[in-house]
Amino acid sequence: MSFAATTTATPSFRIKRSTRGVPRTRMAVRSSTISVAPMLTKLQSDCATPLPVLRHVADSMSTDMHAGLAVDGGSDLKMILSYVDSLPTGNEKGLFYALDLGGTNFRVLRVQLGGKEERVIATEFEQVTIPEKLMFGTSEELFDFIASVLANFAQQEGGKFHLPPGRKREIGFTFSFPVKQTSIDSGILMKWTKGFAVSGTAGKDVVACLNEAMDRKGLDMRVSALVNDAVGTLAGARYWDDDVVVAVILGTGTNACYVERMDAIPKMQGKFSPSGRTIVNLEWGAFSKGLPLTVFDRDMDAASINPGEQIFEKTISGMYLGEIARRALLNMAEEGALFGESVPEKLSMPFILVTPHLSAMQQDNADDLQTVGSILYDVVGVESNLNSRKIVIEVCDTIVKRAGRLAGAGIVGILQKLGKDSKSAVFGKRTVVAMDGGLYERYPQCRRYIKEAVAELLGPETSQNIIIEHSKDGSGIGAALLAATNSQYDHDY
Repeated sequence: MSFAATTTATPSFRIKRSTRGVPRTRMAVRSSTISVAPMLTKLQSDCATPLPVLRHVADSMSTDMHAGLAVDGGSDLKMILSYVDSLPTGNEKGLFYALDLGGTNFRVLRVQLGGKEERVIATEFEQVTIPEKLMFGTSEELFDFIASVLANFAQQEGGKFHLPPGRKREIGFTFSFPVKQTSIDSGILMKWTKGFAVSGTAGKDVVACLNEAMDRKGLDMRVSALVNDAVGTLAGARYWDDDVVVAVILGTGTNACYVERMDAIPKMQGKFSPSGRTIVNLEWGAFSKGLPLTVFDRDMDAASINPGEQIFEKTISGMYLGEIARRALLNMAEEGALFGESVPEKLSMPFILVTPHLSAMQQDNADDLQTVGSILYDVVGVESNLNSRKIVIEVCDTIVKRAGRLAGAGIVGILQKLGKDSKSAVFGKRTVVAMDGGLYERYPQCRRYIKEAVAELLGPETSQNIIIEHSKDGSGIGAALLAATNSQYDHDY
């Protein structure tokens, strides 16, 4: 999953120092400026996540989880039942497909499974960027585009991939938006997030939308499992490691899920699961309690397509970090003359600075911070000196530090909930949290801050049992594995 607002999954930077000027419109800075130093100090103070703040966030997350499990609408957290009652065991065999719609990109994947002995024999995938117009188009337009890509991909099947005679191809459909799941292979879209505003889909079964599009394209496939990316990641990681109990996505958007006992879900009284467990999808992007927010967060939220919603996501996910930093830098440029006596108009353009830019700038170890200077010049038309570049780095670090530490507090909140209700100790044994998403994968400072927050909250003895592990592209293979686990055909194992 990408962590850019409008870029592809693996952003590439052609960063070079321009030697000639570029025309750009400038706006005058007020003649009476204030020093940037106190502005930076205020930003750092407003974003601060000391231990008491982290504890409050973790405790509130745990409390909201209990409330959301008790009754629908009981908290900001939806606590959606995934209907995934059986996790992959390693015995799965056969050819299965996955369709992973997670944000600005989607992937189609096929996997040949060989059971315990051979495990994953072969995989192939293709990644496609969704045209921006389809993010604001109709449901039919979006799903027809997806079905076309899937049909073309299926036509290329060959080599190590074999479908047994008489079987229909089965798909695990990873759909990473809030869905009210009604069965393992159906779910009603509650609302679009991550910048999508597709008309005619809310309130509809997204599997039916995909099936209708596949029918229109003459594609004979069956969705046997509908999951979100967090659930797919958990399933994919659990395939290799039985100690995985939590999965977190930290990319363009963010979410988390975990394995829960059915008898710990009051709102599911009377429902049966053969294993006695199921995966619960928190939809934790909607969490909002105790978060340290700045004026830039509030302004960005007010200007968003969903003001007042998804506050945790807007504080910690990749779609928004670059924009928060841009707003802070614009304020410093206008009020504190950060870049001299004028401010380029481009710095006033929302989302022109994206999270991959922040990551690239923070990886700059050169004495003159040339990469920082190049990004500022090429992306937002800013001429900068060494001092202003150092301040830009501080702003980037402040924003991502808050994001990482709050994500870590959220993880501890989930573990605390499990620790209180679990009949087997969570904190006394090896417990694995599977992480995926571009922000986690490609922003090393973010990874470090997550792990530091978890260690700080749990202490050295307990935290050594909590393993935070990258599960790269886990949601795709996880969806294919769940398609296998929930196949309509008799398993030959």
